[in-house]
Parts: sequence; structure tokens; C-alpha cells
Amino acid sequence: MLSKNYKSILHLFFFALAAYVLHRAAFLILDLNTQTFYYSIEFLYLIFFGLSALLYLILLIVKKKNFEIVGMAFLFGTFTQMLIGYLILRPILENHSAEVMVEKISFFITFILFLLFETLLTARLLNEKR
Repeated sequence: MLSKNYKSILHLFFFALAAYVLHRAAFLILDLNTQTFYYSIEFLYLIFFGLSALLYLILLIVKKKNFEIVGMAFLFGTFTQMLIGYLILRPILENHSAEVMVEKISFFITFILFLLFETLLTARLLNEKR
């Protein structure tokens, strides 16, 4: 059976799946063509899910070793995730065509959703009693 802390990764997975379905449905409803995107939506969700799960696992390890630095580890992990996000986004930013605007907005929505959810998971982790 999964411990309480590792269930959060399962919650993260279900959140990512639900957000992906809503994101894909919005593109279908608005009849937007995602074939011209530099990165597919699936790739973005997979990358951000992987980064968020990895950050949470690192935070669990840090919590076991030294609970007092969990917040700083989260800040460093978030900074690293933002740097990786920028490196992924860079080819999209260099393209100045009008069609790329939807892809940029899609990227930032995905990034912000995962950042919000991992912040909530970290806050829950910090509020736990030892």
C-alpha cells in the first residue's frame, strides 16, 4: 500500500490527466490546429509531470533528512524547473509568427497549472506534523 506522501504523486498524475483532457477538449472545441506546434501538448504534459513528480520525490527525501530546508529545496527545484521550462520554450519564443501565440499561451497555462499544483503539494507537505 502506498504511504500518504506517495499518494500525492498519484494525485498529481490524475490532475495532469484531467488537465490534459480539458486542454485537448478546449483545442477541439475551438477548432485549433495543433499539428504546427513545435512541441505537442502530450510532450509538454509529460515533461511537466515528470519534473513535478521528481521535485516532489526530492522534497520527500529532503523532508526525511532535514525538515527545516524543505522550503529552500522547493524554491531551488522550482527555479530549476523554470530554467528547464525556458530552455524548452526558447525555440517557440524565437518564432515571431502570429500562429505561435496560441502555442505560447498553451505552454504557459500548462506551466502555471503544474506550478500551482506542486506548490499545493509542497504546502501540504510542510503543514504535516512530524
